[in-house]
This record gives sequence, structure tokens and C-alpha cells, in this order.
Amino acid sequence: MQDINKDLAVSLTNEEWGNSIIPELVEYIRIPNKSPAFDPDWQKNGYMDQVVEQFAAWSQRQNIEGMKLDVVRLPKRTPLIYIDIPGDIENTILLYGHLDKQPEMKGWKEGLGPWEPVLKENKLYGRGGADDGYALFTSLLAIKILRDQNIPHARCVVIIEACEESGSYDLPFYIDYLSDQLGKPELVICLDSGCGNYDQLWSTTSLRGLVGGELKVEVLDEGIHSGDISGIVPSSFRILRQLIDRIEDPISGQILAKDFYVDIPSKRIQQAEHAANVLNKNIYERFPMKDSMRPVTDDLVELILNRSWRPALSYLGASGLPEINDAGNVLRPFTSIKLSMRLPPTCNAKRVSKQLEELLLNNPPNGAKISFKLDWAVDGWMAPDISPWLEKALNDASKNYFNKPAVHMGEGWSIPFMGMLGKKFPEAQFLITGVLGPGSNAHGPNEFLHIPAAKKITCCVAEVIAKHYLTHT
Repeated sequence: MQDINKDLAVSLTNEEWGNSIIPELVEYIRIPNKSPAFDPDWQKNGYMDQVVEQFAAWSQRQNIEGMKLDVVRLPKRTPLIYIDIPGDIENTILLYGHLDKQPEMKGWKEGLGPWEPVLKENKLYGRGGADDGYALFTSLLAIKILRDQNIPHARCVVIIEACEESGSYDLPFYIDYLSDQLGKPELVICLDSGCGNYDQLWSTTSLRGLVGGELKVEVLDEGIHSGDISGIVPSSFRILRQLIDRIEDPISGQILAKDFYVDIPSKRIQQAEHAANVLNKNIYERFPMKDSMRPVTDDLVELILNRSWRPALSYLGASGLPEINDAGNVLRPFTSIKLSMRLPPTCNAKRVSKQLEELLLNNPPNGAKISFKLDWAVDGWMAPDISPWLEKALNDASKNYFNKPAVHMGEGWSIPFMGMLGKKFPEAQFLITGVLGPGSNAHGPNEFLHIPAAKKITCCVAEVIAKHYLTHT
């Protein structure tokens, strides 16, 4: 089999991104198609259907011979785009992405906004471009690169869901519904992950799990003048602090219960050491910390392991606290906060969610009314041992298009679909990668898509698909 002509691949990629993909992403960013968890009226609002129609129409215009596209709509569930492209062999590669978005978030720089696409310095700003509206376009363009050069490939199935940012709770129903059509993928390519820099191909080896929900502390039926009641009834905020201290060390931030930890595989530690050598202080300097702020440790390897293999607690939101300008001298009746705990990749989320509830609810201080509403319990994922062919293919592709070797590293976020596929197809190989690198800020303000990196990843995906075919010749 002939090798991919790199120059032709790069030329076609530049042409398609410039003439077609970037204009489509610009229009996509304008649409506030927030995930159902953030837009309960998504069906009535119609934004999700608008994006699905846009993506489906673009896909059909690519004129990929033999391609079949279905927009699958199960009752009361978000839609799913299912694309089936025949190959030169019946073996299946599954390519995955999503089109739903996180909410607006405050803090966008002047001239930028979540629904206002801005193209600046090879970056496309706006919500959803990097996370990960580009995935559909990259997937189909990678196949077009192969077709353009008559490079054989396996059957390719592309799945684009619309519920990922809500925990992919609709996706298992679609996977079951489509199981006969889907078959048994040998290789899964997911474009919803991150990169430590934009200078080489990054392969995600693990993803953390997640548990979280709303913790509420109630002490009164109504607010009372603080001069009248303070010193008699404890504040709900103080009781909340006591409950949190059951879970997290207030100084170090370490999670206290041992059951939330796992033994870290030695290979993942070695990969973290290599990634630390590649990234150096950029591991933490890439974040917009205040000038005097320091990371939790100076040990770079430990920072990577903290982010990818250890539990960590975050506080996402609060209720019961008035704005400062509206805050009178009142002991408030309640305080509630939204908790999110990242879990090690191999930690059982359902099991530890029960322990989390017990830690928070047992023996309430001063008899306060404590409630905890669990919103998430999502398992993490660890990649199987990488096959020699795939490891070489990733390294060769990275050298060809980035001029540097590939790097393997665990990521700190969750992609529920990967855990689901890992259990359903334990023999599959995985390429989990993406463009969520330094400054890209998915979920936060000023999210951007790094276009040069996305173009190179497009070519890398094409090369990996081609190399997969060679394992069957």
C-alpha cells in the first residue's frame, strides 16, 4: 500500500478548513445550543435541532461515496447523528464527538463572547468550537484525505451526540438501539480530549470519574437579625464548613477517605514523568493564576498525577448567599453548594458516591437539616495496553505533521462515552486526543479552537486510519 502523500494531505486540509470548515464553525458558535442540563427547554428552543440540521447538511455535501447519514431521534432524548462509511474491509473504526455546549460563563474579554465567533491569531473564539464542534468536520475530512489519494481504509462509523456536557445520559440508549448496525469497533477515535501543548500529538491514556451534587444545610425557617440570634444558633455556613472538612483537608486539599484513591499503575507514572519533562513548568504556568499564586506542589510529576489519578474536590456554585450589595445583618436560614469530586480513572463512582453521602449526612452538627442530592456518578476510564502498531502510528503521525513525537498522558476530566465503550468493547484500541490545550479554556470564558493544531490532528487521524488497515493485510 502506498503511504499518504503528506504534502497533498496538508494542502487538502488547509483548503477544506479555510473554505468550508471554519465558516461552518463560525455559524455553529453563534447558536446557543446548550446541553439539556443547562437548557431544560432545549426541545422548545430548537437550537439543538438547528445544529443537527447544519452538521447533517454539511456532511451530505462532502459527497463521500457510499456514505449513509441518519439523524436518529429516540423519544424524549436528544438527537444523534449516525454516519456509516463503507471501507475496503468490513472491520470497523468508530469516530466520536459531540455538538452540545456548556453554558455562557462570565468573564469573557472585551470583544469576545460565547455566541460571538471571533477569528484572531489562528484561533477561533467562542463556545463549542474546541469542545468539540470541530470533531465531525475533522472526522470526515480525515476520510476524504484517504479517498483523495486512493488509500484503503476500514469501515468508519461517526457518532456525534448531543448530550455529552450533561453526562451522556442519552447515549447508552442509542448505543443499544444501534448495536446491530454499529458492530464491534476495533479502534475508537475520540476528538473531545486535550493536549499538553500545540506542538505534538497527545494521546489520552486515562480520564477521571466524577461524583457530585447539591449539599444543603438548613438551620431556620426564616432569616433572623444576626444581633438577636448569633451565638445561639450556629450559622448554616459554619455547619457547611464542618461537613466539607469531613471530606477534604482544608490546608492541603487532599481527600481524606482512603476509598477515594486507587493504586496508580507504574506505566502511568512513567508516562507522567515523560510528560513532565516535555511540559516543564507549563504544567501550571498555562493557567491564568494571579501573580503571587503558587501550585499545590513544586513537583511537576505529582501535579500531573494529582490532575489525572487522584481525587479532588471543586465547588461549582452556591445558593442562599445574597449579593454583597443586598446582604443585610441576617443569619440566613440555609446555605447550599454544588460539589464536584473528580475520581481516579479506576475508582468505582457508584460505590464512593454512597460513601460521600454517608460522610455528609451522618451525625449532622447541632441537629441541622442536611440534604445531599446526587447529580452525577460517572466512572472514569483507563486505556487498555496500546498495541505496537498504534503506538508506532501515533508517533509517526506526530513526527510527520508536528515534527515532534507523540506524548501519552492522563487527563483530569471525564468523557462518559469512553468508559461505556471500554466495558462494551474491551478488545478495542483507543486514540483519545483533542485541541483542549493551553489557554483553550473549555467550559470557561474565552474558549478558543487552535486552528493549526486542529488541522494537524486531522492529518494524524487520517494516517492512523490508514495504518489500521495495514494490520489486516
